[in-house]
Amino acid sequence: MNVDERKEIIPKITFGMIVLNGEPFTRYNLRSIYTWAYQIIAVEGACKAARAVASPQGHSTDGTIDVLRKFKDEEDRENKLIIVTAEDEGHPDGFWPGEKHEMSQAYAKRATGNYLWQVDVDEFYREEDMPRIVGLLQQGCDAITFPSLSFWGGIQFVEDGEFMRTHKAREFPRLFRWGSGFRYTTHRPPTVVDVQGRDLRTQRWIRAKVLECEKIYIYHYCMLLPKQVREKCTYYSCVDWAAFEVMERWAQETFFELKNLFRVCNTLGVPLSWLEEYRGPHPKKILAMIENIRAERHPNIELRPTDDILRVIRTPQYRVGRLLRKAWVGFLPVRNAAWSWLAQWKLLRRLRRFLFGARNKNR
Repeated sequence: MNVDERKEIIPKITFGMIVLNGEPFTRYNLRSIYTWAYQIIAVEGACKAARAVASPQGHSTDGTIDVLRKFKDEEDRENKLIIVTAEDEGHPDGFWPGEKHEMSQAYAKRATGNYLWQVDVDEFYREEDMPRIVGLLQQGCDAITFPSLSFWGGIQFVEDGEFMRTHKAREFPRLFRWGSGFRYTTHRPPTVVDVQGRDLRTQRWIRAKVLECEKIYIYHYCMLLPKQVREKCTYYSCVDWAAFEVMERWAQETFFELKNLFRVCNTLGVPLSWLEEYRGPHPKKILAMIENIRAERHPNIELRPTDDILRVIRTPQYRVGRLLRKAWVGFLPVRNAAWSWLAQWKLLRRLRRFLFGARNKNR
């Protein structure tokens, strides 16, 4: 590799974040990525489906925009942070059109780094893992998808189950090569194409299973706080795939009342999910956030008590039930393969009858 080629892969990372009601995570996330950032673009505000959890002007109701501006004024010593709102994109009512798609494109079109790293406000990485990820970029790659640890109710519990084991949730697309003519095409899933229109995940793609072997994860605190659960369920109930009554009932009966801890996944249509105790490490900025919440430095933010969760998941009944469900989920790929084989066999039989006609049974 010559000198010019090496210069091309020096990681100048643009972090792109879309955020609505990101407190109390916002400042801790910005601090966690700041050292590694060439540029940080935070796109704040609500899409139209999130009106129920937004201000009438389309912004966060928990002071997220003020926290971003305070960080810009007081902590952005290298002028890395750019704050974007819907008004900046010509939407005077303050709301973003669509469902997060335009928000992601708003940071992508402002990106000037040679890598684009999408980060949700409640997604963190261990400090020890960041130089290892940067090292992968220096070796040359076009896309990285990450495995995820999803925390539920407290930092000592992770969600597991059918969705996490057999669904596309095993691959979180987050990091992409970026350059002139590249386009961010979709938010679900995050997809970047190069100047030839090729999905970067068809090029030099580092898969989640590679990082999982190295114990490099996204630490996703998606269902950590009661505030998050209430807001997420209200938002999800307004999009196409969910209903308000169902999501509200899930939040109350499962997250708060623990009536069914084998349905901890709030993705509807996923019947099997459970909790595991987690005794591993956490990013330092998350531990600092938890400490500050306990010290009441974040007004109106509460942690969920965890003693009741421990009592349930440590019972023999829960442990046996979890073991049986793990076995069933492990069997799903075999079952799905069998159904696929049967469907193909039936299709072949129909094709043979179409081409050659039914056999004469009396022959």
